Amino acid sequence: MNINKIILMGRLTADPELRMSQANVPNIRFTVAVNRRFTRQGENPQADFFNCVAFRSQAEFVSKYFKKGSLIIVFGSVQIDTWTDRNGVEHRTPNIMVDEVQFGESKSNGGSRSFDRAEEPKKEGDAYSNALDNEFFADIKDIEGELPF
Repeated sequence: MNINKIILMGRLTADPELRMSQANVPNIRFTVAVNRRFTRQGENPQADFFNCVAFRSQAEFVSKYFKKGSLIIVFGSVQIDTWTDRNGVEHRTPNIMVDEVQFGESKSNGGSRSFDRAEEPKKEGDAYSNALDNEFFADIKDIEGELPF
């Protein structure tokens, strides 16, 4: 059994730009900056930058609902691309192949959600609704009417 699964939560470093492949498949490349968990005393926080690639409906979703600085949660797998430059030097570049994305914050907190949770009727005793009240994560099912797929 092999497992290749990654979950990232960070901020987009630039506005994503949707492109079409020669086969007319929507695709998008974006970089997510993820803060490291620990910072040495007296040093500025450090971040790692992950190159992500999404296709089809995921690419369209990212281009429509996210912009530079948006907090995004990415679920995917790591793929290492190998290439040789003009000088014959071989390079290895890791990419995150996106399977799914979710909003990392509500619109009121600077995110890209397209509705206000205060307007949504609360279901008392519903564990799912109570978990979403955290405002840290948002579920895509909450905006079904506006999804591009």
